[in-house]
Amino acid sequence: MKLIIAIIRINKMNETKKALADVGLHSFMATGSVFGRGKGKYDAKVIKGANENVPEAIALLGPEPPLRTHRMITLVVPQKKKDLAVQTLIEANRTDTPGDGKIFVINCFDAIRIRTGESGDSVLD
Repeated sequence: MKLIIAIIRINKMNETKKALADVGLHSFMATGSVFGRGKGKYDAKVIKGANENVPEAIALLGPEPPLRTHRMITLVVPQKKKDLAVQTLIEANRTDTPGDGKIFVINCFDAIRIRTGESGDSVLD
């Protein structure tokens, strides 16, 4: 089993949810808002605005880059569906601009359905 954590743009949530459902990956969790930033110091729109002397954009250029709001999606899939899940997440979220997000794939050793006590891949579907 694989635990997949994806950090995506907020406005890509509905598209991502539909894409996962379309490939049969209906079960996942989403966290409301998570804050963070990548290696880029500022959003490309802020830089563009500052270069065009837009006062609001210039005001956002402080001593420390701001944290950006994203969504975090977590899903656990059988090993055989890992590539499908990752590819689906990439296709649904790629805009080819900085801030598209990240996907982390982690080994998951077991899953247990609380109601029945059963465990393993069977609890994932």
